[in-house]
Amino acid sequence: MINYVEYNFDGLVGPTHNYAGLSFGNIASQQNAGAVANPKLAAKQGLQKMQTLMKLGVPQAVLPPQQRPNLNLLRDFGISGTNAQMLRQANKMNPALLAAVYSAASMWTANMATVSPSCNTIDGRLHFTPANLSYNMHRAQESHFSCNLLKQIFADPLHFVVHEPLPGYRDLSDEGAANHSLLCSEYGEPGLELYVYGRNGLDDKNQIQLRYPARQTQLASVAIAQRHGVRSNLRCFIQQNPTAINAGVFHNDVVFVANKNVMFYHEHAFLDWPNMQQQIINFFNGDCYFIPVTEDELNMSRAVATYIFNSQLVSLPDNSMALIMPTECEESDAVIKVLDSVIAGNNPIKQIKYVQCRQSMRNGGGPACLRLRVLLSNAQKEVFNQQIVMTENLYKQLDAWIEKHYRDRLSGSDLLDPDLITEVNTALESLTKILHLGSIYPFQQV
Repeated sequence: MINYVEYNFDGLVGPTHNYAGLSFGNIASQQNAGAVANPKLAAKQGLQKMQTLMKLGVPQAVLPPQQRPNLNLLRDFGISGTNAQMLRQANKMNPALLAAVYSAASMWTANMATVSPSCNTIDGRLHFTPANLSYNMHRAQESHFSCNLLKQIFADPLHFVVHEPLPGYRDLSDEGAANHSLLCSEYGEPGLELYVYGRNGLDDKNQIQLRYPARQTQLASVAIAQRHGVRSNLRCFIQQNPTAINAGVFHNDVVFVANKNVMFYHEHAFLDWPNMQQQIINFFNGDCYFIPVTEDELNMSRAVATYIFNSQLVSLPDNSMALIMPTECEESDAVIKVLDSVIAGNNPIKQIKYVQCRQSMRNGGGPACLRLRVLLSNAQKEVFNQQIVMTENLYKQLDAWIEKHYRDRLSGSDLLDPDLITEVNTALESLTKILHLGSIYPFQQV
């Protein structure tokens, strides 16, 4: 059998990280709207999480932030003039528009794309579909850059296929790998791809009334599985529980995490879970691990507040598994009780590692949000861009880069400062040299 290894591709937190509360349905984002952010601390926290994975022996790579502010989006609104004039016009038109063009949300690379490993696909290649993120404008602007970046990193057509994002129609709303999981016995063996959706698409009359939006559609998930050429017996589609969505579970990875044949989740994560559970059991001939947490053990609101399930479940070199969790979990007695039970249970999870990512958490993104999982064969591992693979030397370079270029305070009023644009562009130009990425930003192509 061909050997496979899973890489975690983490997005660097960008220099314009701020709290604008743009994401309706994301409770943390809304609660912290208007707070003063610390981009330097946020980026360093994300970088330190990557180092933690690297030291555990988990392959780790890093992705650059997108260029912000996105002045081209302002031009689409008919806004023109000097940088300072454009920022003032946008703020006058709508402060949320100004905040949107500065959004650093591309840091959450779990939303970057859906990935199907080559062991699952008919043509034997690794497939990516960048998410269109069409529900929110501040996220939808990411898709074009994400697509181009993936095409540059995974350029070999013998091994990789990077599709264009799905059209940005409401019925094809796609939020990426945050609603997608791969279940397998071992990396490299064909496994079930679990596609999670909140609404059907093209079927409004049958939609459940929700407090918060159901962003992912089944129609989008089916289209992705089809274009990736995932074998029909490896496709599974299941609907989010409206109870979870109404509690602030805007993506499935807030209440469910899986690795290989291990699933850790809240009991109210899905509709019709018993039927899906039986399909999974049948696929694995019973050799799988379900670790449910009941509402009595940990209510949904506490699960969302602590992001216990928005953890990274990773395989270690000794074949055991570890949960990489936000420190907010360590501060909750109820969560600790649940985790003690998990570690003591009959399953491969033997370690808990707490990481500090509070700056991200305050915007509604935990450890799992910050990474895109990519399963690579040995041959594929050799032909993607190796300059972005995390090493101790790269860690030191990126830490020094953040220290030099990032502000340690950013408020809403700072978004009107045209000097911030110059600072960001200078930082990103330097970063492309560190990561050997060439001219990936618009300002380099003028």
